Amino acid sequence: MKRHQRARRLIELGKLVVKAGLAELAGDDPAVLLGLFLEAAETFEGEEREEKLSLWREHGRRALADENGHGP
Repeated sequence: MKRHQRARRLIELGKLVVKAGLAELAGDDPAVLLGLFLEAAETFEGEEREEKLSLWREHGRRALADENGHGP
């Protein structure tokens, strides 16, 4: 991945953290956010992986659609 593309991707990911309200809820504490992400990552390795991914994907799609004015 080129440097510019990587920087853009990191900015996009940061925006998602802010959109989800995680930065504010964590008091902008990087250790809290990393702990949260590490715990979430463990879920990706668990038996409920596909179920969780499906649930989170749908929840995220609804939130993005609502934000863009394309809600139900």
